[in-house]
Amino acid sequence: MARDVSVGIDIGTYQIKVMIAERLSSSNTLLDILGTGFSESRGLRYGYIVNKGDIVRGIKKAAGQAEEAAGIKIKKAFIGVGGVTLEGNISTGSTVITKVDMEITHLDVARVTENSEEALIKKISPNRKIIHTIPVEYKIDKKILYGRPIGMRGGKLEVKTLSITYMEQHLNDLIQAVEEAGIEVEDVIASPLAASLVALNRTQKIAGSVLANIGAETVSLVVFENNLPVSLKVFPIGGTDITNDIALRLKVPIEEAEQIKMGQLTGTHYSQRELEETVLARLSDIFELIEDYLKKLGKSGLLPAGIILTGGSSEIKTIEEFAKKSLKLPSKIAEINFPNAAKNTIKDSSWAVAYGLCILGLSEEKESFGIKIAKQTGTNLLSWIKQFLP
Repeated sequence: MARDVSVGIDIGTYQIKVMIAERLSSSNTLLDILGTGFSESRGLRYGYIVNKGDIVRGIKKAAGQAEEAAGIKIKKAFIGVGGVTLEGNISTGSTVITKVDMEITHLDVARVTENSEEALIKKISPNRKIIHTIPVEYKIDKKILYGRPIGMRGGKLEVKTLSITYMEQHLNDLIQAVEEAGIEVEDVIASPLAASLVALNRTQKIAGSVLANIGAETVSLVVFENNLPVSLKVFPIGGTDITNDIALRLKVPIEEAEQIKMGQLTGTHYSQRELEETVLARLSDIFELIEDYLKKLGKSGLLPAGIILTGGSSEIKTIEEFAKKSLKLPSKIAEINFPNAAKNTIKDSSWAVAYGLCILGLSEEKESFGIKIAKQTGTNLLSWIKQFLP
């Protein structure tokens, strides 16, 4: 009997992480982590590939570690995509109900969603491709609908969607690198959405929250309300900027600056006051960007579940309290329960993306997460892209 196994690959700017998980029961979210592997991420800049050879070698190394730990050969995987070319775009569409009894069908919902996507395609760069489309609001005859439209009656159906887009060239490069490493790409998932599956609970998503992943070179945000992602944004700033600031201010090597930033190295050869000033200055820049973005959305100070922090730099000791004061919102570090973690090398929430990818890979009801992934689209994005790969 074949084992129900899923693989998630998170190709970040700092590290490439690979996770192999197996379903423990019929539950969509109850998994056993069989093996993990990681390697230094070389050849990547702000989330896109600048040296494919380095990325291929990194994927092979990380995958090899996970395979050895799990005793399983990786054949295919779900891939997380992030970086500065990932964008969230709001668009709208409408359709007239054609059935005589005016009952809304699956076909009507598909048509109105396609109309919303087509409206967006006309406005965005031809170099971008839609990888997810998430309906965030329906209207029937101009009245907001609470719940699903199928089975309801009306003359006109409208939808507002959040579409996640990515640069086509960067997506091509990423898929090609993974497949050159000997792994078939099952599907691509926006990394912030994958992380949200394990870093946020249902209560937080319903009440209203923002998940902030503070990576090496980027900060990605995804805002949830009513259990749905309603906005996504990526900023070209991250933990590496803090490390570089410390190195310059304290006149220490980059490697030492990284250890100081994470509280792994203490000493008397530098001023604690200077260190705090340096870290807080860059954190101020990061949280000012977040606050400005929330203001544009009309959500500043209005997300009851607050901000949940994840990513490697969320481990900075002062960041939770700083976020609370800067945004005037509840703030906490994401707490993720990784099954069977004692047998693996998982130590922090930076593994959230890889774990979320495994959950999606094993889920039989992916639409229940509010995510329409590439493999489920009528045009099959991956097949479309692969025809252009060498």
